[in-house]
Amino acid sequence: MTVINNKRTQTFGLALTIALLAACGKPADNASTSADAANKATKTPANAEANSAQPATDSVSTEGMWMPRQLPELGDKLKDLGLELDPKTMTDLTKFPMNAVVSLGGCSASFVSPQGLVATNHHCAYGSISYNSTEDNDLLANGFLAKTLEEEVPAAPGSRIYVTVDMNEVTDKINSKLSDDMDGATRFKAIEDAEKALVAECESDPGHRCEVYSYYGGASYYLIKQLAIRDVRLVHAPASSIGKFGGDIDNWMWPRHTGDYSFLRAYVSPDGKPADFSKDNVPYKPKHHLKVATKGPEEGDFVMVAGYPGRTNRYRTAEEVSNNFSWYYPTMQKVLAEWSEVIGSATENNKDAALKYASQVAGLNNYAKNFTGMMEGYNRSDLLQRKQQLEKDLQAWIEANPEASKKYASVISDLQKLINEKESTQERDLLLAYMNRSAMLSAAQRLYRLSLEKQKPNMAREPGYQERDMTRFTESMKRIERNFAPSVDQAVWTYFIERYNALPQDQHLESFDKFFGGELSGDALQKKLSSMYEETGLTETKQRLAWVDKSPEDFRNSDDPFIQLAVATYDERFALEQRDKEMAGEFAEVRPKYMDLLIAYYHEQGKPVYPDANSSLRLTYGLVKGYTPPAGTIKGPADGNDGKDGFVPFTTLRGIEAKYTGEDPFDAPQALLDAIKNQDYGRFYKESIDSVPVNFLTTVDITGGNSGSATMNGRGEFIGLVFDGTYDSINADWDFNDSTRAIHVDVAYMLWVMEKVDKADNLLEEMGVAAPKE
Repeated sequence: MTVINNKRTQTFGLALTIALLAACGKPADNASTSADAANKATKTPANAEANSAQPATDSVSTEGMWMPRQLPELGDKLKDLGLELDPKTMTDLTKFPMNAVVSLGGCSASFVSPQGLVATNHHCAYGSISYNSTEDNDLLANGFLAKTLEEEVPAAPGSRIYVTVDMNEVTDKINSKLSDDMDGATRFKAIEDAEKALVAECESDPGHRCEVYSYYGGASYYLIKQLAIRDVRLVHAPASSIGKFGGDIDNWMWPRHTGDYSFLRAYVSPDGKPADFSKDNVPYKPKHHLKVATKGPEEGDFVMVAGYPGRTNRYRTAEEVSNNFSWYYPTMQKVLAEWSEVIGSATENNKDAALKYASQVAGLNNYAKNFTGMMEGYNRSDLLQRKQQLEKDLQAWIEANPEASKKYASVISDLQKLINEKESTQERDLLLAYMNRSAMLSAAQRLYRLSLEKQKPNMAREPGYQERDMTRFTESMKRIERNFAPSVDQAVWTYFIERYNALPQDQHLESFDKFFGGELSGDALQKKLSSMYEETGLTETKQRLAWVDKSPEDFRNSDDPFIQLAVATYDERFALEQRDKEMAGEFAEVRPKYMDLLIAYYHEQGKPVYPDANSSLRLTYGLVKGYTPPAGTIKGPADGNDGKDGFVPFTTLRGIEAKYTGEDPFDAPQALLDAIKNQDYGRFYKESIDSVPVNFLTTVDITGGNSGSATMNGRGEFIGLVFDGTYDSINADWDFNDSTRAIHVDVAYMLWVMEKVDKADNLLEEMGVAAPKE
């Protein structure tokens, strides 16, 4: 029941996980696992490049998620592979092409017209499509196309388009506030206070959102400044039978035939400044946008992907690897699958509720499948053995080098001690993190915390409750009802309370048990929960917003049952939060030393060390290439394989016809089927495959958060969108290998559908790719 989701607090990050699942349908970018330590993410020093767990080799030549500032170091290699742009110009975030690449706060996207048109994945816009859907006008089923600017509709509340405009190293400014004699809690607060001061100064420039990101476990810090565009509108999305063709069955799989694309538009005030939604707002005019090509790549071509990858774990220790794959992933796979089943049962025969929870269910199912693939990939690998050998080699290197011995003698054992301490309470921590899965309880807890934080000066408040956060906070309160049904919320909460009951009594929250008076199971529990949902006023947006300005005393005197529970359990939850922060501060001291050790070890061998992903702007590159999956994967000839034992890099329209059943998830619009039957390929025909290409494979290095990233050719032209990885690549968050493949939707298929099926001529013309007039 931990309330805090601080970026350095080591929790299981449920709230953030679900927010990102809803936004992206892919593994949540900043969600913590049991391996996560004190930091938002990890990153490298200025001259560092590749991977710690498995250094780049000739056989894995495209591994790495690169900071733009590192690209000149890769210049010769990139040019040899096919880059035609100057890597030096790509380091400037205000110039082409990096200025055209944007974040949606969980997914990636890119400007593709001078009028602020943004291309991203269908599953990244899923929440906004669902938000604008009703039982009578189901945009998920039917698709959506605005023929004019006036027909474009607001995206889901809280939607943002973030344009990165600056990035500065602030390591010295953070470290100057730290000392070796600090305990964990003091160190945590010192880092947090330093970050808040830097952010406050940066955000004195109106319309911008700033964050401090830690890299390499806190070995370095960067302040990133982004233009935050608040008026985001839905422009076009194909029907889900195109955008989600194959559904959960095909998710993470190859061959794939999914038109996973959609379009949004950024709007600003008439003076060009970020503003809330208004009919007077005008389309944002980006400094740069990507030119849209009409043809995608060929086999063997160079491609690059620019976006905001969320998190990778390639620097974790052997113990962290072992624990994640033996405990965390198996546990979470079961929880997520059961959670999805609970929602399914609770929304049965209730289409309105099913629509409200559609995005969350898609995310839960995706995550469950992801974790299953993680475990299968791990079991096929020797990752743990390599990690164990690495730590032996590190220790031997330390002992053989007097200078290294002075700096790193106890680093490995110190980190191991902290990891063991964290793992000792992981079962309880996991369940308590999930105990606030009632939307009503979560709202009550956050509102009460806000009333307490408002008693402090702004700079002393907890992140998330400062004045800079109030717009987001209010929006989060407003949008609850669009994804909430009391009966479903109660069913989900019941599930987690039942899991909580299975904990040993000494791991329970005394205040929580006392509130329920022993009524924590069976009919007594359901009677208690039903009365709480009937009596609360928090189901109404107006009531929730009214509580934003209430005092702590108002909360303590409230007769709302969810507010009473939030107040009753606060002290106990706050104590757990402080414990987590103290441990996070301890990790913040030890993890950077471990990362410095790894960097020094590899640099002595002349091996590069690239940064783990951390939701900041990165570029990765690769080649269009098939691969050979594990034996027995291919059962027979099909579109996307060679009919033997290998996957080819392209799928075609023939595969859609072959998979079509007329039933979800292998349904398709009649107009699309007719165009395929009539071989109406037009200008998008690719001779080498005798069809229109649908999806393609590459060797680029991606993870969750890259969804919606523009796929570019060597000239920086838009040739598609990355939207998934293969099932055999899921484990790449931990262990990139030569079978790792990303899946992209080909620009030719996007444009073909827009031209032949959805008649989106206005958008084709706006992007400069309208069909030539006859």
